[in-house]
Amino acid sequence: MSRNLLITGANGQLGNEMRNLLATNKSFNSYFADIDTLDITDARAVYHFVESNKIDTIVNCAAYTAVDRAEDDMVACAKLNVEAVGNIAGAARNYGARVLHISTDYVFDGYNYQPYSEEDDTNPKTAYGTTKRDGERTLLKIAPDSIIIRTAWLYSPYGKNFVKTMLALGREKEQLQVVCDQVGTPTCAADLAQAILAALAADEWHPGIYHFSDEGACSWYDFAKSIHRIAGIDTCKVVPVKSKEYPTRAIRPHYSVLDKSKIKRTYGIEIPHWEESLEKCINIILNK
Repeated sequence: MSRNLLITGANGQLGNEMRNLLATNKSFNSYFADIDTLDITDARAVYHFVESNKIDTIVNCAAYTAVDRAEDDMVACAKLNVEAVGNIAGAARNYGARVLHISTDYVFDGYNYQPYSEEDDTNPKTAYGTTKRDGERTLLKIAPDSIIIRTAWLYSPYGKNFVKTMLALGREKEQLQVVCDQVGTPTCAADLAQAILAALAADEWHPGIYHFSDEGACSWYDFAKSIHRIAGIDTCKVVPVKSKEYPTRAIRPHYSVLDKSKIKRTYGIEIPHWEESLEKCINIILNK
């Protein structure tokens, strides 16, 4: 018997990858919703959708992710990253559904020198990170048996992201400046979607917080260099700069590598190295 699965934020990077993955999966009767079909900031709409479609699992891929804009738009950011999560949690609790929610490395301050584990204290330094942390807390307060997966540096063939920006700018410009003192792990949205499916398809539901990114670590500068190398772009010089030379409205974490031991142990998954997944993604983008 197939389970009724709701994917919110279905038109985003991760939502599109979930759509690809579930297209031929007979274990789930999947509903894909975005703002045009379901406004998750409207509690009544969420409750009605979950009840009328007999949803038993909700994967929340929706989020306000404009990190710099969030600093001046905290109300809108909190509405989607906190209030909407509360609506999803409330509907799940009312109708006996389970929630798998996507969060971020931005819940940490980035001052670490070793990969962050799920037990490390959160200490967000941005409006975006603060609302995502508050969203986690809201979810666990209302629906404590939920799964939260924190991820980082997400990219895909869909929407706007660093990979697509670097490909475009690499062809347009002779030189690019990219920060070299912020370290994390690029994560292909397709890999995260696979990890989500592993959690959904497991024999048991394992509530709690998990970390997922691809393997390895690099700076944004290293990431940009790899993008150009894989794509065969050799007409643009990528120059490393420090964060203070490239100020942004929101402070980026200087180190936000995630420890993935727990998710690998719990679900028995193997995670590819970020460069391996990057090559696959770029090939898809270039052959579209």
